Amino acid sequence: MREEGAPYVGVLYAGLMLTKEGPKVLEFNCRFGDPECQVLMPLLKSDLYEVLKKTLQAELSSSSVQWLQDSAAVTVVMASGGYPASYKKGLEITGLSQVSEMGIQVFHAGTALKEGGGVITNGGRVLTVTAVRPTLESALHSANEGVAAISFPDAVYRRDIGHRAIAYLTRSRCV
Repeated sequence: MREEGAPYVGVLYAGLMLTKEGPKVLEFNCRFGDPECQVLMPLLKSDLYEVLKKTLQAELSSSSVQWLQDSAAVTVVMASGGYPASYKKGLEITGLSQVSEMGIQVFHAGTALKEGGGVITNGGRVLTVTAVRPTLESALHSANEGVAAISFPDAVYRRDIGHRAIAYLTRSRCV
């Protein structure tokens, strides 16, 4: 793009899949996707505003973006049963304060405040549960504990998140 006179400035996110032949690129996005951003931003030690400002001013290369060291993050999406097709709205969500006490972040997507208090479902992707811990294994364990503490009828989530990455990293360390 630079050679064509329109240099790209901004976020470039690579969606990757780990395969037997090594990492493969699935897609590139020039935006922050919800789960992708929600797993990365808790690891950012630098001020996000300053990073974005320096990016727009073409000064990012002269500064250092700082990330938490010796930390890993895992995010698990909790969705409404039936998503992405039809799903029910207005179902009560419980356990959110318990997850907060566990030091786990919960990002709201398809939620709403219920009249008189409480939180209810209001979309397909309801919540993402993000745990930051010293290792990928402990972050995965904590994220799954957070998901288990949250409840709403017909909640669905993937139980395989992170396991292949851990297996891949374990194989890489053994080589």
